[in-house]
Amino acid sequence: MFKLPKYLYALFTVSALLLASCAAPEVDPKENTIDPITAHPEWSKNASIYEVNIRQYSEEGTFNAFREDLPRLEAMGVDILWLMPIHPIGEENRKGPLGSYYSVQDYKAVNPNFGTEEDFKALVSEAHELGMKVIIDWVANHTAWDSPWTENKDWYELDENGNFMPPRGTDWTDVIQLDFENAEMRAAMTDAMEYWVREFDIDGYRCDVAGMVPLDYWKDVRAKLDEIKPVFMLAEDEGPEMHEAFDMTYAWSYAHIIREIAAGNDDFGTLDSLMEVEETKFPESAYRMYFTTNHDENSWTGTDPEMYGDNFENFVVLSATIDGMPLIYNGQESNLDKQLEFFEKDEIEWKDYEYQPFYTMLLQLKEDNEALWNGQFGGDLNIYESPDQTYAYKRVKGVDWVFVYLNNGTESINVPLDDYEIPVDESSYEIYSEQLPPTTNNYFEVAPNSWLLIANE
Repeated sequence: MFKLPKYLYALFTVSALLLASCAAPEVDPKENTIDPITAHPEWSKNASIYEVNIRQYSEEGTFNAFREDLPRLEAMGVDILWLMPIHPIGEENRKGPLGSYYSVQDYKAVNPNFGTEEDFKALVSEAHELGMKVIIDWVANHTAWDSPWTENKDWYELDENGNFMPPRGTDWTDVIQLDFENAEMRAAMTDAMEYWVREFDIDGYRCDVAGMVPLDYWKDVRAKLDEIKPVFMLAEDEGPEMHEAFDMTYAWSYAHIIREIAAGNDDFGTLDSLMEVEETKFPESAYRMYFTTNHDENSWTGTDPEMYGDNFENFVVLSATIDGMPLIYNGQESNLDKQLEFFEKDEIEWKDYEYQPFYTMLLQLKEDNEALWNGQFGGDLNIYESPDQTYAYKRVKGVDWVFVYLNNGTESINVPLDDYEIPVDESSYEIYSEQLPPTTNNYFEVAPNSWLLIANE
């Protein structure tokens, strides 16, 4: 899907060498033996995803309180609701007063602070009525110390003294490592995952630290879930091999690079190189998830204003149009300018939904314009030469096309239509940015720290 103009090949060669230390090694397509999932759920081909932190979403922090917002999210263009873990949280060795969502005590129950099973069923049902899908976070790698599963000690990896232990190489002291060599444990895990699909009609899972769980397990459970209904599976991992079991993986390298660009520590040339390397690594059918933040980035790295400054909108536009599926973390549509606490109550300050029209425009354009669709359904990416601190590209699929020009600099930039293959006939396209029509000389003037987005009618 990536096409690099000829005049950039030399630049790419140099940039690729510079990138080698911070990106995964290039893979020869002839040696790539990945057998990826290609039959994604039909509804996912032009979908966008929205992450929900039930605890922090509202003052009540409940399923029912979040449910009141479903019509607003549907109107914004959200297709997939990803709910962070909804299960009871372990109390033994808990971190903070409320604990980590990822310390799961009981895989077949809901956190009583969030509501009841009937409340959750009602949420899923209403989301479906509005045309949205629901996936829930699944923590397969480890459980809480006080999980009922600890009655089966051989279901866990043990230390040299025969005691439960946190996952190796982590500071996750509130959880203990499961043993995926134990067939009984694997069967119980599969049964629990089937339970939520069968009994609550959820549409799939976002799988926590998916790369720490054997891939053969994910392939097996995916097949079993698909027998109940076609599911959507998101892996918290960016290994290409994960696409043998998952529809979508994280674009972590991308997220790291755009933060470095925003901080002035890197430039868009590195992003060019990354896109070329990832085109080689990943199957065409692989969905990648592009984001400016999520629950981890917000809580542990920084706020949107801190990470992106005056160019926040530019990086949102980039993440929604460069490739794959864009993620919105709850609160971003209302300028989420604080880091939400992870282990205690810290509700989102919703304010006046400053960015909701902005996100609505991006999500609706993605849904309607095939050039922006996911995986094999989307268009080719063409990156153009442009001045320092700017980025210009077009995606094309059949008659559909989208052109983006980002100006991260402090001076206005003239963008000539001819240089970027933009039709002279203004009636053939629509301008989505707050942008004047082109001048009589067929130039767009893009202001500092702003973006130009145009697409075919």
